[in-house]
Amino acid sequence: MNQRESSGIFQQEFFIPELKSKTKADALEEMVEVLVRAGQVKNKRIILEAIQQRELLGSTGIGKEVAIPHCRTLAVSKLYAVFGRSRKGIAYGSVDKKPVKLLFLVVGPPVEKTNLYLPLLGKLCERLHHAKIRNRLLEAKDYRAFLQIMEGGE
Repeated sequence: MNQRESSGIFQQEFFIPELKSKTKADALEEMVEVLVRAGQVKNKRIILEAIQQRELLGSTGIGKEVAIPHCRTLAVSKLYAVFGRSRKGIAYGSVDKKPVKLLFLVVGPPVEKTNLYLPLLGKLCERLHHAKIRNRLLEAKDYRAFLQIMEGGE
């Protein structure tokens, strides 16, 4: 993920260094609430319902303590990504049955000018496949460290 893409998508206000939530539903709501507080969401309930509908198709807990909940909805006008970390882990119903520690919420409109929704999901899966990156994200001290990791820097 290059610097222009990551710094354009991952904003400091959408970085949650430690989720307060203990359950999957609460974590998703906590992450959506970040978008609501930033004034980027037209209707919180619609986003939560869209995410829940997506989860019915199969867990977005992709394994290796990572989840990438995502949806497209008219409740947002552009693509957003929220990062949340839970060092203790959250029972998420992941494919490998392990608790999730790294969550990336991706929300976009049905049609977006940048056309980055699917490429972003793909790049997240690709980067998060590497144990070194996951471990570094678990240890990132702040947003700047997180962004540097996502951009591929050391």
